[in-house]
Amino acid sequence: MATKEREKAKARKEARAARGPVANLRHLRISARKVRLVVDTIRGEDVEKALNLLAFSPKSAARPLAKLLQSAVANAEVKGDYDLDKLYVKLATVDEGSTWRRWRPRAQGRATRIRKRTSHICFELAQR
Repeated sequence: MATKEREKAKARKEARAARGPVANLRHLRISARKVRLVVDTIRGEDVEKALNLLAFSPKSAARPLAKLLQSAVANAEVKGDYDLDKLYVKLATVDEGSTWRRWRPRAQGRATRIRKRTSHICFELAQR
């Protein structure tokens, strides 16, 4: 049984090594629905063009996404196997994170729930 687990762990490690440069952002305090609007504009674009789009986007999610993209480019630079001018956003996913629950007092002693949503974002880059 232990050999099978070791084989699975080795396969996971090889799969991670085969991926391009990756950057993850967890628990961003913006709802996934709002972040997806911005991510959809940069998916598949060259890194330079994507950073330009994010710099001039009026959405509040653009700034943390730009930082995350710069982090992915820095990871590519550290890996050393990539030409930074040929990088593009291969994969960009936005998932729902945990939801903070808060209470707002209402009329006649009632209370309603406020849901403060978070999101998890993952960028993977590749070379053209």
